[in-house]
Amino acid sequence: MSPVSSYENRKWYSGMLIQEDWWSVWLGMTFVVLGLLSIFGPDLVGWVAYPHAWVAGTPFEKMIAPLGKGYKSWGPWGALIGSYVFITIPVCVGAYCMGWDFKKFLGGWTCIFVITYAVWIIGHHATITATSREWGKYGISFGLGLGGGGSYILALFVGLFIGNFMKGFAKYLSEAAKPEWFIKTAIVFLGVKVGYMAIKAAGFVMELAVAGAAATIVAYLIFWPGTYFIARRFFSFGRKTSAVLASGISICGVSAAVATAGAVRSKPLVPIMVSALIVVYAVIELVILPPIFSATMSSEPIVAGAAMGMSVKTDGADGAAGAVLDELMRSAKMEADGVTYEEGSITISAIMTKVWIDMFIGLWAFVLAMVWVYKVDKIEGEHVPASEVWHRFPKFVLGYFLAWAIYLAVLFLTPHLAVAAKVGAMPVEKGLRKLFFMLTFVSIGCITDFKKLAQSHFGKLIFVYMIALFVYIVPVAVIVAYVFHHGMMPPMAG
Repeated sequence: MSPVSSYENRKWYSGMLIQEDWWSVWLGMTFVVLGLLSIFGPDLVGWVAYPHAWVAGTPFEKMIAPLGKGYKSWGPWGALIGSYVFITIPVCVGAYCMGWDFKKFLGGWTCIFVITYAVWIIGHHATITATSREWGKYGISFGLGLGGGGSYILALFVGLFIGNFMKGFAKYLSEAAKPEWFIKTAIVFLGVKVGYMAIKAAGFVMELAVAGAAATIVAYLIFWPGTYFIARRFFSFGRKTSAVLASGISICGVSAAVATAGAVRSKPLVPIMVSALIVVYAVIELVILPPIFSATMSSEPIVAGAAMGMSVKTDGADGAAGAVLDELMRSAKMEADGVTYEEGSITISAIMTKVWIDMFIGLWAFVLAMVWVYKVDKIEGEHVPASEVWHRFPKFVLGYFLAWAIYLAVLFLTPHLAVAAKVGAMPVEKGLRKLFFMLTFVSIGCITDFKKLAQSHFGKLIFVYMIALFVYIVPVAVIVAYVFHHGMMPPMAG
């Protein structure tokens, strides 16, 4: 008698119009395609409202404005209203197709959208974003220098306040607070950034790009199993939770945690809790790592930048940390030798390493899906159809790869269209990607109840993250960065 399989005989296209995973692809690719049409002339996504650093007395039109030059006449309110309308339509179509309560979703979505933009604008106050180099520009004498990462942490805190102290309102928002859908869509938008940055790096910093790719591969092979071992051996977490933790801590933060959760079928609460920790610890790293790296690696600035890229787990915090490190190391060089490095060169080393890490999210999700289907979850004697890997594979990763491949192909095969392509790429990879990250963190906070977390071993997660990051990940990142970037120096200014 042939063994009985517990796996459903599903068609390869099952769930395409009703699953959240697939709707992250449809939603993300809708705007990717609209952005790509800029190569034919029209900018169809430049209406995205994007905040800028501000201080008291700054006119509102300087605080937030549409990203596209052709939409400047819309002003701040036109951009905000346009962003709401043009994003709400496809989002609500997706909610309807997935069977959510449409009226409750629309009401909750509208509130979350307004809260998100309000927090995003507030989070760009110069005292939060500006580095010390920019204090004079804004007329301030103090600044946290958090860059865009400050908005993320503020979004999380505002969401947590709503979720724990305004529970009636949080319940009203719950139908629209969908952090997994928002982050998956943001990852699709990330594909545009990776495709565009890969070509840019190949043209300007090939040596750095190659070294970063090699370092990233080695880091993956060292970081992930070590972190997984720590979670399993010393904290007794289950395999699925340990896998999500390992990916979130060691690879690429929120994006990798969500992708891994889909591949191994973890409990929905796990990637949400890990995502909250990632944001908090990213800000901690942003504050403490730049001065430490600057003081201990003054003779190896590119090593310091690459190590930063492998250590900080969110794009916003990584870019901000790289900028702070760049400023500290250039200032130290100027003071010591009377010369300074080209501005931004150390930041690029941090960002380039992070870009390579972002590129491997999908590949790692596929590998883990294979392992869990054929090893971890397989019952002896049971037949596992090959289609099960397909059904477990996070579909939003397809959107990520597709967006990446499209822009890579356009920019590589038709370089003369690069400028036109960038017009539509920037509002998607910069504006919409960061907006959906903001929506994610507000939503995470809204659905997070500390009382429930206390019953879900959240304290253990905090400790395993702290130990794995600072005792294992950061030291290994420095070693790997040294092996592959030793001797590389940034160009001198002037």
